[in-house]
Amino acid sequence: MSEQEPPSLDDDICVHIFSVSATMVGVCLTVIGIIRVILTLRHEDLIIDDLVAVNMLLYVVSAFCAYWSLRAHRTRRGQLMTRIADSVFLGALLFTAANAGLITWAMTSAPTT
Repeated sequence: MSEQEPPSLDDDICVHIFSVSATMVGVCLTVIGIIRVILTLRHEDLIIDDLVAVNMLLYVVSAFCAYWSLRAHRTRRGQLMTRIADSVFLGALLFTAANAGLITWAMTSAPTT
């Protein structure tokens, strides 16, 4: 009986990065829509929806690199894509946290009409 080799940690991480990044793209789209509704009702214009759009693009890049890594399985290019996907994903997570703080600040400090 031959035992199957378990997937390496890098392969496992790329699967998770790919799925979570794709989910976060949808979350960012939802947040942009909600922010646009609130800003339209308040007759205001803030940069926060643009920042969330940039955040969404970071998740798209992360998902693309993770997918490329999974397709280039066990090659030098795949390893490079894994590192890029990991770095971009962590940066996007930090940017998401910063955006959450900015959204909270902007929605509570903006004057209402």
